[in-house]
Amino acid sequence: MNHFDYKNGVLYAEDVALDGLAREIGTPFYCYSTATLTRHYNVFAAALPKSALVAFSVKANGNLGVLKTLAELGAGADVVSGGELKKALAAGIPGNRIVFSGVGKTKEEMSLALKAGIYQFNVEGEPELEALDEVARALHMRAPVTIRVNPDVDAKTHAKITTGTAETKFGIPWTKARDVYAHAARLRGIEIVGVDVHIGSQITELAPFEAAFRRVVELIAALRADGHKIARADLGGGLGVPYKLDNTPPPAPDAYGALIAKVTEGLDVQLVLEPGRLIAANAGILVSKVIYVKPGLEKTFLVLDAGMNDLVRPAMYDAHHDILPVKEPRPITANRRYDVVGPVCETADLFARDRDLPEAAADDLMALMTAGAYGAVMSSSYNARALVPEVLVHGAKWCVVRPRVTQEALIALDRIPDWFDDGSRS
Repeated sequence: MNHFDYKNGVLYAEDVALDGLAREIGTPFYCYSTATLTRHYNVFAAALPKSALVAFSVKANGNLGVLKTLAELGAGADVVSGGELKKALAAGIPGNRIVFSGVGKTKEEMSLALKAGIYQFNVEGEPELEALDEVARALHMRAPVTIRVNPDVDAKTHAKITTGTAETKFGIPWTKARDVYAHAARLRGIEIVGVDVHIGSQITELAPFEAAFRRVVELIAALRADGHKIARADLGGGLGVPYKLDNTPPPAPDAYGALIAKVTEGLDVQLVLEPGRLIAANAGILVSKVIYVKPGLEKTFLVLDAGMNDLVRPAMYDAHHDILPVKEPRPITANRRYDVVGPVCETADLFARDRDLPEAAADDLMALMTAGAYGAVMSSSYNARALVPEVLVHGAKWCVVRPRVTQEALIALDRIPDWFDDGSRS
């Protein structure tokens, strides 16, 4: 469910008309709904035991306005970099509700996280474990650690967002888990607190989760038998969302919660979950304007002012986003078939191929739906295109929570070497 609906012939975000926003701030822009973020977080949290830590995955949407909204609801944060850690802290999420994941943590990031008093490190391998031990001992601290174990479970999702099969860069092999835990127990700067697993993103079936979680339960029993204190089970995230209006919906959070309750019954662990897409995806859209309607020999191209640098998911993952006109089409409006593209100088700058949409004209506004996760956070300034603004709506109120970066500001980040001015060029 989201809170983007037609009212009086115009698409609204809650009680804010999107055509009015476009006039105020220009296009393209991202728009997020507080009501949708709130509802999705509350529904997910209610499906879990009250003691569970719901750590929102900051990589899905790192906007401070979004993070502050979730922090006020009680969310923690799952971060994968020092920058994301600083964002979570700046949004008011306390260190003891932050987990640090990711395969490439640097010693500087480890030190920052230890000083912030984070809840746990989800360690991805033995070299990282040894580096963390060194940093923690230098600070006269012990780092709370879960070790990410690769359960070799196929998540049945896109290959580029599968993380739990045998040959990915994430986690340690299942067969090495007990040896790695034994090694961790010998490190004075490490405190083993639990087990971590994460098998991928946009998973639309419960069976892969059940297979992975059952392996975690087996591992916890084995590790406890080895003498390790396992008090936490971090089960990751990855529950999918519907990207098409006519999709069969993925499993609901209550079904996911019931599965977790069944599999972990009697385990006596603190559960940690890391939802991202589930909370933010349907809470955000990308609003863009038609620049041209360009006829070809066999196709008609709808050229938008948003490009793949603004929303890379279709180019990177062949991802689908529903596209709605901001002005509600009349019942008698004829549909036309379009390739919906952006202005970026790449053939991959394609939002939709052979998509049937209401007939469009230059200057019409279009909304690319379900863009609140892995949208703005993955944007770039390719083709010297400035990053677009982000807007957070709350009822009839709205705020630009990230301003548009001007092209002048973007260019000003570059520096021309002084040898072009001192006559030293040969």
